[in-house]
Amino acid sequence: MTPEHAFSSPKLEALRQELVAGNRSALDTFWQELGQQETPIIESLAGDETHSLATFIWRGSDEDQEVAVVSTLSEGDEPDAMTHIPGTDLWYKTYKVHEELRESYQFAVAGENIADPLNPHKHVFPGDEEIGFTGWVSSVIEMPKAPSQPWSSERPNVRHGQVTPHRINSEILDNEYRVWIYTPPDYKADGEPYGFLLILDGWFYLELVPAPTILDNLLADSLTPPLVAIMVGDVFGETRGRDLSCYPPFADFLTGELLPWAKRNYNLSDNPAQNTVAGISLGGLMAAYMGLRHSDVFGNVISQSGAFWYKPEGEHEEEWLARQYALTPKLPLRFYLDVGLLETDMDPGDLTCMLSRNRHMRDVLQAKGYPVYYSEFYGGHNPMNWKGTFANGILALLGIAT
Repeated sequence: MTPEHAFSSPKLEALRQELVAGNRSALDTFWQELGQQETPIIESLAGDETHSLATFIWRGSDEDQEVAVVSTLSEGDEPDAMTHIPGTDLWYKTYKVHEELRESYQFAVAGENIADPLNPHKHVFPGDEEIGFTGWVSSVIEMPKAPSQPWSSERPNVRHGQVTPHRINSEILDNEYRVWIYTPPDYKADGEPYGFLLILDGWFYLELVPAPTILDNLLADSLTPPLVAIMVGDVFGETRGRDLSCYPPFADFLTGELLPWAKRNYNLSDNPAQNTVAGISLGGLMAAYMGLRHSDVFGNVISQSGAFWYKPEGEHEEEWLARQYALTPKLPLRFYLDVGLLETDMDPGDLTCMLSRNRHMRDVLQAKGYPVYYSEFYGGHNPMNWKGTFANGILALLGIAT
């Protein structure tokens, strides 16, 4: 990210000049005008048609307080301190941003992260009472050319499928897992079996992506066949880090316990070409691992911002799964991978750099001859973009040709 000193908001610079000239009413005029527009303040950047200036604004009377922007727009891991205009109640931070950016952010004020009170566009990360997770609220910056997300919101005239919660006990793992089954409108327990999606981090896809709404809308638009979704697991579950890190016993649970139970209770296809395994982050890593181990069950893999930096304990090199694909004969699999252009770090040795790891995974798969649909978006590691790209993955692998 380019340092702030290289860019200045014309609106803020004009205000500074007015204040230096002694026009104290300029600040009142600024706040009045700001109340009639949305924040951040978006301004064009001379000579650049693909970027704009985005200026975040905080209003507060305590000149000694520390205020910072918490987002993936910063250069490092720490929040970016906002600049205070002396003698005013105005703090600001200006970034150069791409016209396709969609991202969430917060302000860090007095040690607390809060949403931007001047921005009406909010993103709610819901709580989960069962595990004692309280959630949070962020604000949203969505630039004019951000990709549309036409299937991620409920439509008033679209029929809804049914979501049924279950609890599945695993003898293999000596653990109980929450599972949610989505069945499409007019689901039939007999007749032609349904292709299905096994979705890891199921709570996340249920609450935040949201997979049921996307499947409803794609079906209503005649873009996909009716599909069943098996959503399993909690984002903040105690065993998630272990289970989704290419953990063989969890893979055995999925194919040896969960799917047999699901097939006894739901009308599901045995044709791998119709069936997909999907996940985000560690779930994206595990989805690709499941494809490697069980191409007899899944013919399609959707990995969103997959954590392909992973290496097992005792391994010296990262990107273990890419090496396994390179060493294994080509399997009957198709892939959809996506990742954010802000999922990176200035340090090229950072193992958590999702962008470079996903690019390498793409290259390995393509070199082996796999069909790979690959996409990058202007955003970071959060659901603001995944809820749009998940639909793209379904369409790429399971869409009905028109």
